[in-house]
Amino acid sequence: VTGLPFRHVGECFQRLNDTISHYFHMILTTLATQPFYMDYIRFPAGNTVPSKIQNNPKFWPYFCNAISAIDGSHIHASPPAYVCSNYRNCK
Repeated sequence: VTGLPFRHVGECFQRLNDTISHYFHMILTTLATQPFYMDYIRFPAGNTVPSKIQNNPKFWPYFCNAISAIDGSHIHASPPAYVCSNYRNCK
């Protein structure tokens, strides 16, 4: 949840990195299995491209086959603080 590397989590809980990795993968597998995933994960119904993009001839040719953030599924991703400067102003 915090975005910390295994080493920091291991130090916080006083456990080996292997133990942290084992339980992380166990929880990840549990969350990705059929019962949990099918009950709690919902994707938007249909292909709902915002009308602002769909009706604009400047944008639509580039986004007509896109299937990521336009369809409503957003995944938060941020680099750690010590490498943020490497990703700043990247196109």
